[in-house]
Order: sequence, then C-alpha cells, then structure tokens
Amino acid sequence: MDTTTTLVFVAVVGGRFLLPLLIPYYPLPAVVACLLLDGVDQTIFQLFGHDPPGYQAYDKAMDVYYLSIAFLATLRNWASTPAFRIAWALYFYRLVGALLFELLHVRWLLLVFPNVFEYFFIAYETVRSRWRPTSLLVGWWLSAAAVIWVFVKLPQEWWLHVAELDVTDELGAHTWVVGPLIVLLGGLALAFQKLVRPRLRPTDWDWRFRPEPLPEEIDEPEEQSAWRMRYDAVLSANTAEKVLLLGLVSCIFAQMLPDFEGSTANLFVGVSVAVVLNTAVTLAAARRRWTFRSTALAFAVRLLLSVVAAYVANWFLRGRLDGYDTLFFLTMISLITTLHDRWRPVREVREVLAEGLPVPRLDVRR
Repeated sequence: MDTTTTLVFVAVVGGRFLLPLLIPYYPLPAVVACLLLDGVDQTIFQLFGHDPPGYQAYDKAMDVYYLSIAFLATLRNWASTPAFRIAWALYFYRLVGALLFELLHVRWLLLVFPNVFEYFFIAYETVRSRWRPTSLLVGWWLSAAAVIWVFVKLPQEWWLHVAELDVTDELGAHTWVVGPLIVLLGGLALAFQKLVRPRLRPTDWDWRFRPEPLPEEIDEPEEQSAWRMRYDAVLSANTAEKVLLLGLVSCIFAQMLPDFEGSTANLFVGVSVAVVLNTAVTLAAARRRWTFRSTALAFAVRLLLSVVAAYVANWFLRGRLDGYDTLFFLTMISLITTLHDRWRPVREVREVLAEGLPVPRLDVRR
C-alpha cells in the first residue's frame, strides 16, 4: 500500500474502534456515526483501490464490538426501566442468533434473529433527545420494538442476508427506481411534517445529545465501588450477565478470526473462568477501597493483571495459548468488564429510584 492508502486504512479502522467509545457520552451522534462508517468503510477502500484481505471478518467483529459498547451505555444512561429491559432482551437475543449463524452458516438465522437492538437504541436516544423517556409506558416501547422488528429489520435482514442484494448494484441495474424513491421519501417526509408532527406532544426540552447526569447517589467511582462491595458477589446475577455477555461475544469473535482453531465450548468455559476470577479480584479490591477514578487507568491495570495471569497459565500449559488471539480476547474482556463493573451499579440505583425507594447510604471512606 502507498502512504495515502495506508493512512486511509488506519483512519477507517481507527474510527471503527474509537467511535464506539463515544457512545456512552454522546449516544445518538456516536451510534449514527458508527452506523454510517460501517456502511461506507469498504466503499472508501474501493475509492483508493484497496481491498484489505480478510477485512469482511473483522468488519463483522467490529459490528459486535460497537453494539457491545452501546449495550453497556444503556446500563449507564437509560432512565426508563421498561426500555432498558426490552433492549437487554433484544441485545442478547441477537447475540445468540449471531453465534448460531457463525457456527452453522445458515443465512436465514439472521432473519429469525434480526438486529433490532441497534435501531431500538437509536429510537430511544432520539426520543430522549427531546422528551423525557420515563414518561412513556412499557406498551409504547414494546410497540416501538415491534414496528422496528417487522417494518425495518425483517426487510433489511432479508435483503442483505437471504436475498444477498446490494443497494448500489441494484440501483445501478435499475436506474428508473431512483426517481420514484426520491418521490416516496419526499412524500414520507411531508406526511410526517403534516400528519405526525402536529400530533406529537410538546417537547420537554431542546435537543440534548449528551445523556442525563448520573444519579448523584452513584455518580462517583468510589460510590460505584462501594455499591459493588455491599451488594455484589462473585456468584451473582451480575457475574452471570458478564459471563453470558463475554462468552457469547468472544465465541462470535473467535468464529470471525481467520486463524482461530480452538473449540467454541472450551473458549466459552475459558472466558467464563476468566470473568469469574476477574470479578473476584475486583470485588476484593473494592472491599479494600482500591478504586481508580480514571476509567482508562482502571482498564489498563485490569488488562495488565490479565496478561500476567495468562502468561503464567501459558507456562503451565506449555505454550499452548496463541499470543495474538489471547491478547485480543483479554483486551476485550478487560474493557467490557471494566465498563460493566462501573455502570451496572448505576443501572441498579436507577431502578431503585424508579420504584420510589430511597437509595441505601453508601460508605465510601477509604
């Protein structure tokens, strides 16, 4: 590759990795940017005459990565408990389907397990940018999920994964469609402006792209650590959620990596053991009041400890671990567990507040 092509490749791949990290802090703009970059990345490469070998596999892996960050952002930001629970179910439902597809390579599975979570996330954040989401009942959120499922994702999944059609190719082969499409889109925009918008209730605030502040009861790392120390345990629902999340994500990633030759079951067990040990260490640190205010520093320390533990394990296994794959998984595990441990207590406090109950007083003294 020449210098320009290399810079473009680094910029695109860097954007695929770094943009998702903005989702917890600028949810709607960041997730839309991730969606757009995912749609145009290969077009950008083609414009510069470059076709990265094996990029398709890593492209799918980065989709899973950015949706994982979006899910973690719901733990941190979403005030509506019904919307969060629907998003939780949609996200894990899609993860199961994605893993089954990677194992069986049956394309219609993606039609049965559509990625509704992605557009439900966008719908929630669009509503939250103008209205108070807690004012909408569970029926409204269920209806939104159903509309997205039936009228958006099912046609899209069929087009992409069953019919295997490409929008650019189809428009090039049927140019006469462009005019009617423009008219249709214009008609929909006009119908929204004239029929739907006047019936919307008054907005609660001007556009807000930053999430609402964390509840003051849990807005400091010391308070989040104290909550975990008091209410979490190694064997708990939180640990089970992390095991399920990281086990599924790791197994999906493994199927996408071109040089991974291990067993999916063994990988799931190995990741589960790593998550449980990680939880034990972080809870022990919380009980000793060892807290890092910086999320980046907490992630770096956790990754370092994981790498040291893997090095020792590899010595006992006589070098059976693959260095690059192991580092890849440890980095992902460290990032997701760091964010999950920080933001799961926020979700739990929001649910306590939603029920009108007082938040227990937390001892944050060192």
